[in-house]
Amino acid sequence: MATNENLPPNVIKQLAKELKNLDETPPEGIKVGVNDDNFSVIFADIDGPAGTPYENGIFRMKLILSQDFPHTPPKGYFLTKIFHPNISSVGEICVNALKRDWNPTLGLRHVLIVIRCLLIEPFPESALNEQAGKMLLEDYDEYARHARLFTGIHSVKPKPKLKSGAISEPAALNVDQTNTSAKCADQKTAISDGAPPLPSPLAPKAENRQDQSAAMLSSVEIGVSGSEAAAATLKKEAVLTKVPASGKKKIDARKKSLKRL
Repeated sequence: MATNENLPPNVIKQLAKELKNLDETPPEGIKVGVNDDNFSVIFADIDGPAGTPYENGIFRMKLILSQDFPHTPPKGYFLTKIFHPNISSVGEICVNALKRDWNPTLGLRHVLIVIRCLLIEPFPESALNEQAGKMLLEDYDEYARHARLFTGIHSVKPKPKLKSGAISEPAALNVDQTNTSAKCADQKTAISDGAPPLPSPLAPKAENRQDQSAAMLSSVEIGVSGSEAAAATLKKEAVLTKVPASGKKKIDARKKSLKRL
């Protein structure tokens, strides 16, 4: 395996530039990693494209660069087992971008994107996995079932994302709501029993308990004195309006006796 010391300085410089670019702006669905001591082996995690049997899986692969790179294409291998016509049972990749279509001006970004596109559109005519290639041509549903089975067993599962908008209420809030409900129930019971209702929270509050008690006492006294005055008035009116007949006769007799005197 080649090391940085075996690669020409201009190649190392070009690779360092490409890897920095891939790290800062990675291609969609691809994350690249490398050993700083050995640029000749490039690792990449490829997300299974949506709508394919490889969806919801992550597939690790590597590119091995030769000492005369970029004049010769890198060799690509899948480290994660995958059921695909153009990927052998040992992970070797068959794609034209790494063979006859190779061009020294092509960069690592282009190669990685082409390999991910291979998961979207396989080429069964140039199959390394003959079973997968034949199945893809004759019975796509069966091919997709096998591919999903391999994906579920061998691929790396993506980490779950954090949920949003589902913040649970604190326990204290639930306790306060319960207390409020209990207070409402107590107030209804007091009203039904004839007791005065609890003061409204919007009503002005007394300065202290003594003021509150004095206010309540004065209201009671006013109610009592008012009742007594009303009763006395009614009694007086009753006396004036209803005088017994025997009483009138006694008064008339006294008046006559006084006149005789």
